[in-house]
Order: sequence, then C-alpha cells, then structure tokens
Amino acid sequence: MLDTETKRRIDTARDILVGKVPDPKSQVEQITIALIYKFMDDMDKEAISFGGKATFFTGEYEQYSWTNIFDTKVGGHEMLSLYSEAIVKLNLNPNIPQLFRDIFKNAYLPYRDPETLKLFLKTINEFSYDHSEMLGDAFEYLLSVLGSQGDAGQFRTPRHIIDFIVEVLQPKKTETICDPACGTAGFLISSYKHILQHNSKKNKGDLLTPDDRKKMMQNFVGYDISPDMVRLSLVNMYLHGFITPSIYEYDTLTSEDRWSEYFDVIIANPPFMTPKGGIKPHKKFTIQANRSEVLFVDYIAEHIHPSTGRAGIIIPEGIIFQSATAYKTLRKMLVDKNYLYAVVSLPAGIFNPYSGVKTSILLMDKTLAKKTDNILFVKIDNDGFDLGAQRRAIANNDLTACLELLNQYKTSLLNKTEFESDNKNVFLVEKKKIGEKGDYNLSIDRYRVNENVKQSNFEMVKLGDVCEVINGKAYKQEELLDIGKYPVLRVGNFFSNRSWYYSDLELPEDKYCEKGDLLYAWSASFGPKIWDGEKSIYHYHIWKMLPDESRVNKMYLYYILDRETESIKADGGRGIAMIHITKGGIEQREIPLPPLEIQQQIVSKIESYQAIINGAKQVEENYKPQIEINPDWEMVELGSVCEINPKKSEVKDLADKTLVSFLPMADLNENRIDFVPKETKQLSEVVGGYTYFRNNDVLVAKVTPCFENGKAGIADNLKNEIGFGSSEYYVLRSGENVLPVWIYLQVTSDKFRAEGKEQMTGTGGLQRVPKDFVSAFQIPLPSIEEQQQTVTRIKEEEQLVNGNKKLISLYE
Repeated sequence: MLDTETKRRIDTARDILVGKVPDPKSQVEQITIALIYKFMDDMDKEAISFGGKATFFTGEYEQYSWTNIFDTKVGGHEMLSLYSEAIVKLNLNPNIPQLFRDIFKNAYLPYRDPETLKLFLKTINEFSYDHSEMLGDAFEYLLSVLGSQGDAGQFRTPRHIIDFIVEVLQPKKTETICDPACGTAGFLISSYKHILQHNSKKNKGDLLTPDDRKKMMQNFVGYDISPDMVRLSLVNMYLHGFITPSIYEYDTLTSEDRWSEYFDVIIANPPFMTPKGGIKPHKKFTIQANRSEVLFVDYIAEHIHPSTGRAGIIIPEGIIFQSATAYKTLRKMLVDKNYLYAVVSLPAGIFNPYSGVKTSILLMDKTLAKKTDNILFVKIDNDGFDLGAQRRAIANNDLTACLELLNQYKTSLLNKTEFESDNKNVFLVEKKKIGEKGDYNLSIDRYRVNENVKQSNFEMVKLGDVCEVINGKAYKQEELLDIGKYPVLRVGNFFSNRSWYYSDLELPEDKYCEKGDLLYAWSASFGPKIWDGEKSIYHYHIWKMLPDESRVNKMYLYYILDRETESIKADGGRGIAMIHITKGGIEQREIPLPPLEIQQQIVSKIESYQAIINGAKQVEENYKPQIEINPDWEMVELGSVCEINPKKSEVKDLADKTLVSFLPMADLNENRIDFVPKETKQLSEVVGGYTYFRNNDVLVAKVTPCFENGKAGIADNLKNEIGFGSSEYYVLRSGENVLPVWIYLQVTSDKFRAEGKEQMTGTGGLQRVPKDFVSAFQIPLPSIEEQQQTVTRIKEEEQLVNGNKKLISLYE
C-alpha cells in the first residue's frame, strides 16, 4: 500500500523537475537514480551504526557519499558538480553490486541548475527506506506517471488489464515466467503478487518455503531492448524482493543468445511499431517477417514449453486480420499447430490518451488447444472505464464475467464436457471454418456479422453497384491554412470540432462536401457521417458516398454502414497501428437491399428510436440535483455538523484479514451520488496509508481537477460496511441534525466549488482544497423534516433519470 507521505514526496520531486525535465520518463529516471543513490548511502550508515564499515562509498568513491554532498560547507555549484560527476561514475564503482551498477549505466544529469538540484535532492533526502512492499508500491506509483514510451512503440499497459491476463494464466510458484518485452516489469510483478496471494494463510506468502522463494527468484525473467526500461525494471523487481532480478538488456528479435530458453508462462504487451526499414531478425524464426508484432508472437509461441506452456499476449488489431503473407502464415501456425485456444477483443480506447489503437489478447495453451477443434472468441465492450482520453471509471465492466467464462471453458475442455454460453459476445468457431478461406481471420466481428447476414431474406448487392465512392483531396502541409475560404474536413474533425484547417484552392465540385452528404472515414478512425456543416473540402482519408437513389435510400445506407463498420474494418483492414481499408474493398462489400419502401420503413423506425434516445440522453446528461435555499434557514459551518476524516481507531479491533471495500479516485463519479466499489482488500493492506470511511459517509475529491469536475458520492454497499481509498478525498460523516444527502448537495454545489477553487494551495496540477476551508464552509441547515422533503424530491427526480437510462438501453 502506498502511504500518503511517500506519494506526496514523489509528486513534489516531479513538481521540482518538471521545469527542467518535462518528459515524464526522464523524471522517473532521475528520481529512480536519486532514490537508489540515497539508499546505498543509508545502507552504509546502517552498517557503521552496527559497528561495521561502509561498503559502497569507500576509497576514491567516498567523496561522492550522500553525506558529503549534503555537507553544509558544500555550495550549490559544488553540489551540482559532485552529484553530476557521481551518477556518471557510479556504474564503475567495484564496491557496489552489479544490479546497482546496471541502474547507473548511462546515467547523467540533464540540467545544470544548482537551485533545482538542491530542492530536488532535499526532497529525496526526506525518504526513508526498508525492504517492505510499501517502497515497491511507491515505486509503482512513480512508474504510473509513464505513458507513451516513445519510438519503440511501447505503451504502459493499464494495471487492470495486466492483472486480468495474469488471472487467466494462473502462474504457479514452481513455474518459469517470462516477459520478452518487459518495460517496467508490470506483468512480472503482477504474476509474483498472484503467486503470493495463492500461497497465503495468515500473512502474504506465508505458505511458501525458503526453497520455494529461492526458486521463484530465479524463475522470473524479463528482456527489454531499452536500457532505460531495464533500469526501471531492475529497481521495480528489487523493491519487490528480487535481490538479483533476472532482467536483461536484450533484443529478443535480433539476438540468438537466449533462443534456447523456454518458459512455462510467457506474458507480454510487445511493441506495436516497427522501425523504418523493418526488423532484421535472425533465421531461427518460423515466420519469415520483418514486422516486430509478427516476430514477437512467433517468438512467444515457439518459447512456451511444448507440454505445459501457455501465454497471454496483447496484440494490435491488425495482426488478427491483416492480409499480408506473414500475418496469414502466423495465424495459420497458431491455429493449425494448436497454440491458440481463445481470442479476447478489447475496446478501442484501452491505451488512451496515448494511442487509440484497437487491441486483442491472444491466449495460448498447448494442452487446451489440442483438446478442441474450436477457437473461443470473446468481445469485451467495457473494461470498467470509459473510452475517452481521461479514461474515467464507469460501472460497466465485462472483465470479471470474461474471466469466469474463460475458466469455465478451460474446465469444459479438461473434463471433456460441453461448453455453453448465452452471452451475445461469446462465440465458438471451428478451426476449419477459420481456415476455409485461407486467410485465418481471427476477428470476432467476421463470424458474428456473418451469422447475422445469413438471417437476411433480401437480395445481397455489392456496395459499388448501388453507390459511387469518391476519393477526397490529398494535401501537402503547405496547402493547409489557418484562415481560408473553405474548411478542410479531416478525419480528426470528422468526429470532433477541433483544430480546423482551411484552404483557398478551387477544386472540382466532387471534392467538396455539403450539408446532407453521406461521408465515410476509412483510415485510423472509421465510420459514416451525414455532413451537417458548411461547404468544405474533404480530405483523402474520407470518401463521399453518392447512392443511386432509385435503388437505395441514403439514410438506409448510412445505418447499414454504421452497423457494419467493425466488420468492414475486420474483413478488409490493412496496416497495424493505422488501420485503413481500400476503395476497391468497400465497393465489393455486400449489403442487404430490400425494396425502397421497406428501406424507408426501417429508416423511420430507427429515427423514431433515435429521437427517444437523444431526448433521454439530454435528460441524463443535464440533470443535476438542485435545492432552493430559504433565506430564513440558519447558516452554519460544515465542520460543526459533520466529522471530517473520521479516525481509523474505529477499526483497530477488527482482524487484519477483514475484507473491506477499496475505492481509488477513479471509482468516484462526477455529479452523481452513487458509485460502485469494484475492489476489496484485507484491512491490513489498507489501514496504514489510505483514507477510511463507512456506509453513508460522504466522499468529496480535494485535488484538482477531480474537485472542479464534481467527483463526490455517498458510500453504500461497502464490504463489511467499511471502505478505504484515495488520500485525495475528504470524508464527511454527518451528525444527528443533518442528512448525508444534504451534505452531498452542499459539497457539489457551484458555490462550494467556486470558493474552494479560490482557496486551493499547492502548485500546478497538484492543487488541493484545504481542510480548514471545508470545515468553515457555510451551509444552510433547515430542519431534518425539510431536508427529508428535498431528499425525497431528488430521489423522485433520480428515478425519472434512471428511467431515461433504461429507455436509452432499450432503444439502442
């Protein structure tokens, strides 16, 4: 568990660096180097205090000890010189373990400002060390600030997806586990925690023998091509108890040095991108390719143990349907040679805001794959977060049900029993059907949509026979203007109204779109749109669709294209991170073509449903509980009618293993009273460093931007009526003369937010609302009866809002 003070220090250190080191990855590297530097000095001091001698900073390296750097006689410029020289030379220090030398390999100080360094090192000096998991969790928090990992095409895998794949694979204490593109070692750490959890009685991992632990230390292996990632992985593993972690700077795709190593479990999110010119692999791969995503999947399949091996791999969507020879050969190998048993399709926004690329999980198990003639396909619509750039938590989460379903499927295969599911997003597809066209397409939408098409009794026609498809204009960058005669409609503007360019070019009339035209985006982002803006020039990545109105209704065609878009992309998509389809491919696409009269009936019914959906969504999106203030009501300080942050001593007598709800900030909703606690933890895991609350307590975020966005809620349905969670919200427990809902209405009011924003302290994105402001905030206090009348009215309004939500679900 991450204690508040450690988190604050990490945030402060990043705040100090951000002006000189704006890149988050570089900030993490600088903090990591400084933390390990101080850690070595602390160990030297501890050794001396016990009558021993310093180990690390001795001989010629004694001058670089942390104590010398902080000597009051050392000025700012001398400190800068000593520290920058030290971190460059420490990897040559023969007195320190190879692990630490690897951490300092290629280290340097990227700025030359003594004041910044002094403030930074002063913050690092506040840290204290032990070998507990708390420091490991603190380092994981530090790693969590990483997003895109740059040119190698790596993206930090969300923790809940890592944990999901680990739960599917169920690694055991006796098994070897590898991540051949390990990044910061997230998959390895999650696997380690899984094993501890499943070998615990009273304390975490207490069922593991010393021999078990010794073997486990050798069983976890990670490779990464980036020395920066290797450094971060080494620290992460070390802080989780791996004294000599097996993390290697190694190019999995071009080096043969470790080709003969095989593993029981391989789990990875390999890089999505291939360098310009492609990879130049050695000759031992089964698949002859130069694309990194193909080679990684090939490598993983070939390096799981033939009898017990299994793997879980996150792959870009292009792998499952790309038509190039290498991709088809790879899929054929996975299916025909009994590697693959399941494909899990993930939502497109998993890696937002760093990448919108659509991904899937390939699940391999040599034992299971040999026992069936089918491949299981599962589509995840919701992973517990919305698909916007902020990835805000939502109640809908298909991962738990998917995990149960996969376990049921595995059990049915092992026991040779029939597997059944009525889930509309689950399909069993025969391997011979997957291979019958020779492309071995692994897209769930191909098989789902094909089943739907079979149900159509209408004539099937090629789209190109009933609709002209016109290419847009391909631009040079210099032809795009900030101000001009015509807006230029690009794919980025197709789905949002931001960052417009303009042009003064006069073009043939078919290169313009006007209000009412049917357009289709066909690269990166996909889908149809009825253009409702002014006359514009549409970009090359958009088609204008001119239907033959004697045969096809334009709106009918729009709804068909909208419904079929995922299948269109799956069947005809090309590319990996930037999927696109061809004009020839869309023209050959077959659609059902009923008579015009029936087309119009379909359109009318859809539009009547859509009108209901739109109206219901307006109610849902715009509703906010309101109260009318009576000027005769008494005004009191909020702190006088409720307790702020109740003391944890209330739970001191509970057993350490008592299960309680756990609530990170992401699980609080914006402008909604309710929230769904998705996790439980043992009391011993959370009581030290997290905020405590009970059922009916009001939670309100205190840190920007969550405070300004209205993150708040009333605790309910907590495990054993107890919850713990983020240190970044206040807990308000109402007294006898005030209802929890009344408190909630006050702390989500415009007045509370406006005045709170003015009182915030801190810097940059870490500003917080002071507790004193919350306590002193003036609220109206009518009688309990009057409060209850307001609450009753609000509940009636919420019932209406919930009714609108049901309408949306029904008509969609």
